Amino acid sequence: MNNQRPKNFLVSFVLPVFNEANAISVLVERIRSAITTVGCRHEMVFVNDGSSDGSAEQLDALAKEDTRVRVVHFSRNFGHQPAVQAGLEHAYGDAVIVMDSDLQDDPHSIPQMIEEWQKGFDVVFAVRVKRKEGLLKRTLFYSFYRLLNAVSSMPIPSDAGNFGLIDKQVAQTIRSIPDADRYFSGLRNWAGFRQAGITVERLARHDDKPRVSWYQLFQLAKSALFSFSRAPLTLFYGISLLSLAVCAACFGFTIYHKTMTGLAIPGWSSNLLIASFFGALNALGIQPLPEQGLLLTTGRSV
Repeated sequence: MNNQRPKNFLVSFVLPVFNEANAISVLVERIRSAITTVGCRHEMVFVNDGSSDGSAEQLDALAKEDTRVRVVHFSRNFGHQPAVQAGLEHAYGDAVIVMDSDLQDDPHSIPQMIEEWQKGFDVVFAVRVKRKEGLLKRTLFYSFYRLLNAVSSMPIPSDAGNFGLIDKQVAQTIRSIPDADRYFSGLRNWAGFRQAGITVERLARHDDKPRVSWYQLFQLAKSALFSFSRAPLTLFYGISLLSLAVCAACFGFTIYHKTMTGLAIPGWSSNLLIASFFGALNALGIQPLPEQGLLLTTGRSV
């Protein structure tokens, strides 16, 4: 399975930042320490997602000191997934590592990811274990991944978040996907290629103050379920069949009383028949298209 990787390869780090001023210097030091053991070139692409705590100024100072650090500034807070996408747009490495900036993603696993990539894997994702969040959040995360995998139209690794390495060709594929409502972990898996997972302990946040609200987590879960599962659309099929059943029953009931008993009440049947029939047509019209693979410029299909 060995692929020929460049000898003097470049690793890009995509790092979304939202009010992480107290963690940036520690994060940079840990990444540099980890990448030194590999002995390759690297760059850090920070995406400032509308921070207001001095993170922007700190990142600009880092970029002035080190040409390997580049910063993308958002005009406001757009969210984690748009920040990841913007980082991918500005990453030029042979391999791209996406990780959070709150110190929860352990940089010590970076050499292992690169080693797996050098063996020929195009995607190396981190399977999170020993999470440090509270019991409720751990339970919800655990349940979400199992539910997503159960209803997804393709197998999705459980407990695999954004942290991971992707080859430049995978990054190019993900960048080309036109989805506006994105779920990076799902897109990374959907793209195909050779993938492997490694177990990584999920560390605690540096300040125990999550930047992502419960509402934002719910929105992300909704995006994942609607993007990678046909279960919501299948529900509409059930509704359409129920509407057709109501339409057929009302039609039969009306015809029976009109022709046999003469007890048909005028007026109500036509309204109910029309509403149930066109309601069924609307629900049936939301039929998903068959999945299409992407044909890359190299000729490899996924």
